[in-house]
Amino acid sequence: MIDLKGKRAVVTAAADGIGRATAMAFAEAGARVLATDIAVDRLAGLSAVEGIDTAPLDVRDGEAIASLASAHTETDILVSCAGMVFHGGLLDTPAEAWDASFALNTRAAYQLMQAFLPGMLARGGGSIIAISSVASSVIGVPNRCAYGASKAALIGLVKSVSADYMTKNIRANAICPGTVDSPSLQQRISAQGDYDTVRKSFIDRQPMGRLGTPEEVAQLAVYLGSDAASFVTGQAMVIDGGWTVM
Repeated sequence: MIDLKGKRAVVTAAADGIGRATAMAFAEAGARVLATDIAVDRLAGLSAVEGIDTAPLDVRDGEAIASLASAHTETDILVSCAGMVFHGGLLDTPAEAWDASFALNTRAAYQLMQAFLPGMLARGGGSIIAISSVASSVIGVPNRCAYGASKAALIGLVKSVSADYMTKNIRANAICPGTVDSPSLQQRISAQGDYDTVRKSFIDRQPMGRLGTPEEVAQLAVYLGSDAASFVTGQAMVIDGGWTVM
């Protein structure tokens, strides 16, 4: 198992799904984790896990991010997990949905990186991990206009940070999951009415015949946060069960 002992990590959107699985996987690997989320009620259960502290955070609030970063200048690993999926093509995407998508999927990560990077530089290095998606610059997915554009911008942000700071021992990488069986997906499936039919449609597009799990994505985050990935930076790492191969 990869060892993260002695490292301190901050994980956003940690109340559910990939964020929660990542916080738990980091703690299991020996890191001290600060798990944050706007959903304080669902975040509370993580505080009982050894190695995990919790704090409320709205990643759209730049002042709150700056305050958190100033209190945690010892952070070695930053994982930006927050995101939203708006369903719609270009003609179905109002400006409000476009702006909301970029605010949460891209601007939040920009603000987090900008706030935590100085502490990492002062400490001599760090690992930044952003959860993007294969629905980005990797592939085009129907009815994902705002989502795909904002997640593609996130990959561009990661590559830019990597290029600017790799000589300072800062590594920045994006994880690009395919369809993951998360609470967010469950909500989107339920919202479309016929749960079984819609869920089957998601599964049918997976070459492996199943959805991914948050825990599988979390293990990739553990690797990228560890010294085992010390030569990996500026990458958009796909974990999609072969979706983009077919």
